Parts: sequence; structure tokens; C-alpha cells
Amino acid sequence: MSRIRAAVLGSPIEHSLSPVLHRAAYRELGLADWSYDRFDLGEAALADFMAGLGPEWAGLSLTMPLKRAVIPLLDAISDTAASVEAVNTVVLTADGRRLGDNTDIPGIIAALHERGVDKVDSAAILGAGATASSALAALGRICTGEVTAYVRSRARADEMLRWGERLGVAVRTADWADASRALTAPLVIATTPAGAADRLAADVPDAPGTLFDVLYDPWPTPLAAAWSARGGRLLGGLDLLVHQAVLQVEQMTGRTPGPLAAMRAAGEAALRARH
Repeated sequence: MSRIRAAVLGSPIEHSLSPVLHRAAYRELGLADWSYDRFDLGEAALADFMAGLGPEWAGLSLTMPLKRAVIPLLDAISDTAASVEAVNTVVLTADGRRLGDNTDIPGIIAALHERGVDKVDSAAILGAGATASSALAALGRICTGEVTAYVRSRARADEMLRWGERLGVAVRTADWADASRALTAPLVIATTPAGAADRLAADVPDAPGTLFDVLYDPWPTPLAAAWSARGGRLLGGLDLLVHQAVLQVEQMTGRTPGPLAAMRAAGEAALRARH
């Protein structure tokens, strides 16, 4: 039986949950001839890796630092990927084309929809990195009002304002020192590295709205734990990972995984095993 290959690329990559999630989807779909691996790969090695892919390859997942570096190596990218200049999914077609997409943005939207969040009249973003631009693009589709981005520097503020202008989203920036004010927004998306937002746990208001903290290890973060304890709706990084992975599996295999439960359970089990 010939095998069909897919993999996640990036650096560092050893802690990626993508193999766990994709393999769980393959089991659900009965795709015994599909394999999914991981490769620790930096920007300098990407072109050679792509050039060496044979016809057995169906797709790639990309994480940092490759989401922008891959774009010149592709035949086309989707409007969604172009909007944030970031590709996290490459589909290798039977006729040899390499098509790029970004499933983080619809993944954020799908995860929120699963929890009953379809529209908000305002929102806040904590942080201004690559994930923040995807969050901003997602908010452009569900937020009817202003998005406030809490950032650490003038340069980061200018970057978020540029993204807002490009994406057609009304963005206001505020200093990170005032980040506790973000917690009163109906939807807060935290895109900061582990530990960066921990101090905000003490400032979670009574009856908070929805927090989407994109971290998943360690979980829950102090902010997430405080949010949940006060009765707020809570989403974590695993929610994003599962929903964006479902979309990747659909594009690479042409089949839709069943309920998300199997993929989420596999991810949760993998995280428990790490601790």
C-alpha cells in the first residue's frame, strides 16, 4: 500500500500538537494509508525541503518562522492568507501545484461560533505579534465596533494600526500598562507569550464576557483560571488548534472529519501526558 504523506514544519517543533490532531482525524476517517510527521526546519532550509517533495505528499502545516517565508515558494495563496501575509497550510495538488491558505483566521471564528459567540460590538486584543494579526482579521468578520489592542511599544502600536487599516477594522491602541482595562470588553483575545498576561488574573471583573487565550501549554493560564472562576466564557489554544486542524485535514484529504471530539480528546491526552 502506497502511503500519502503530510507534515508540520517549523522551529522549534518538538512540542507541536499537530501530529496528534491530524493522526486522530485520519483514524476517524479510516485513512490508514496517510501519515503525518514533523520536521524541525528554519527559513534557510525551507526551499530545499519543498523542492524535494515527491508525488506522495498531500500537504503541509506551517508554524513559525515559516508562515511568511513559504509564500514565494507557492503557486497561489488564498485571499485569507494574503490579508495577513501568513500561510499555515499548503496543499500539494495532483497536478503539482502548491496552494497556500491560512486556517488560523477561520479557526478562530469557528471556535468562537462553537461557544455561541457570533457577533460582538467591541473587542480587545492583548499583544501585537503574528497571532494578533490573525485575531484582528477574525474580529473583522464578527466585531461590529472598535477593537482595542494593548501593546508594549510605539512600534507595535503602529503595526496594529497598519493591520487594522489593511483589514478594514477600526483599531485603537493602548499601552500595555493599562491592559487590565481590556478585561471589561465583551470579547478578549490574549495572544501574548506564556507568563506575559499572568498579572492580569487579579483584575478579572465580576461576570466577565469571553476570553480566548491562545496558549495551551501550560493550561489553564492564571488569567484563564481566574476568568473561569468568575463565570466567564473561556476558550484556549487547543480550541484554536483543533478547529484550524479540521480545516487543514479537509483541504489536504478532501474529506471532512466527523465530530471534533476525537481530535480534541487526543490533544487533551497528549497535554496530560506532558505533565
